[in-house]
Order: sequence, then structure tokens, then C-alpha cells
Amino acid sequence: MSKVAVVTGGVGGIGTEICRYLAKGGYKVAATCIASEVAGADEWKSQFSKEGLEVEVFQLEITDFDDCAKVTAQIEEKMGPISCLVNNAGITKDGTMKKMDKDMWDAVININLTGAFNMTKQVFTKMTEQKFGRIINISSLNGRKGQFGQANYSAAKAGIHGFTMAIAQEGARKGVTVNTVSPGYINTNMMKAIPEDILNKIIAQIPVGRLGEAEEIAQLVAYIASDAAAFMTGANVDMNGGQFIH
Repeated sequence: MSKVAVVTGGVGGIGTEICRYLAKGGYKVAATCIASEVAGADEWKSQFSKEGLEVEVFQLEITDFDDCAKVTAQIEEKMGPISCLVNNAGITKDGTMKKMDKDMWDAVININLTGAFNMTKQVFTKMTEQKFGRIINISSLNGRKGQFGQANYSAAKAGIHGFTMAIAQEGARKGVTVNTVSPGYINTNMMKAIPEDILNKIIAQIPVGRLGEAEEIAQLVAYIASDAAAFMTGANVDMNGGQFIH
């Protein structure tokens, strides 16, 4: 029987490819989306159906703990026990400290960091009981090095790896691995919307001379979610084209 994976923010650029490669790796995949993305969910699902991959979509308000519990129960009822969780949902609301207000801070912390807790809490104990689990938390280059104008985002994404390291210790003897992936600048629609002159300046700072591809992140996630990565836990894997080396 196929294992079940949940990918929060699964209909986004990186999320879509994570869903694809987890499904190719044998998982039944549940992607979560926000209310504004529901209208396009059927069309989004159809691309996977054409590839013979099993992917479902569930609407989720990740900042609402009770909604996370409800939607997780719906996924389990429809698809079976959850064996893999990818905490991928995230937003940015950039601004310098002079301009950043509390709403901007709260929105980013609540979705990017508290959201990861809200979902992990629903599955972690059950994973330990079934003696298998993969939790993969998507952080960021800017959570590793900090970024001007992103105090909220950098704090949330740095917190993600602290979260990883703590619960990795709780799951290690029970077959549950917990790891972080920290992408650099990835070629998604969000990046394509950046003016060309600014985008070129970003690429000039990347030693390999290009943006990363969502498929590259997804294939890394799929490996960490596989049986082959059972000895890997509490780790952070940077994939940023050499932009941050330490």
C-alpha cells in the first residue's frame, strides 16, 4: 500500500514539483491550498492525472490549529495514515524595521513558522506510533544568512531549522526523521515577476551563474522522504548555487 504524503502550500511553484516527485516516488500525495487557490485546483490536479500520479487537494488555513486538525483528519479518512509531511507553505511581507508593522511580522511568523508547528503537531505522535515518518521543513537561504528588509521572513525561516533540530531528537529512535531544506533563489513565477535588471543582479551573486529549478529542490525532498534517507535526521541541506557557503 502506498504511503501518504502531505505538502502544505502544495500548489505553488516549488510545492507543485515536490508533489510530483513524491508521487513519482510512490507516495499518494495530498496538497494543501488556500481559499483563493481552490478555483484552479481541478485544473492543477488534472496535470497529475495525465501523468498517472495520485494527487489530491485540500483547502487549509494553516494559521488555524483547529482547521489543521480537521483537514488532517479528512486526509487520513480519504487517503490513509500520513507518513510524510512537507512544511512548505510560506509567504513574504518585506520591509525594513523602520517600515515593518506588527501585522507584517505576525503574518509571516504565523504562516511560515507557527503553521509548521500546527501541522507537525497533527502527525508527529502518529508517526512515532507507526514507527515511520518523514518530516521535511522548507527553510530558505535567507533564514541561513539573514536578508535586508526581511527580518520577519529570516526569523521565521531560521526558526524552522531550530524546530527541525529539536523534534528530530524526539523522533530519531522511533523511525521518524526530521530535516530541513534551505533553497536559494529558485526559478518560479514569483522570481519571473521581478524586473529584469534586478533579477540579473541577483543572478550575478550566485556562483553557479543561474537560478535554481523547482525540480532540483523537489528531487532532494523526494530523496529525504525515501527509505534511503533513514540515517539522515536533524540536518539542514543548503541548495543555493554556492551563494551561502559555511
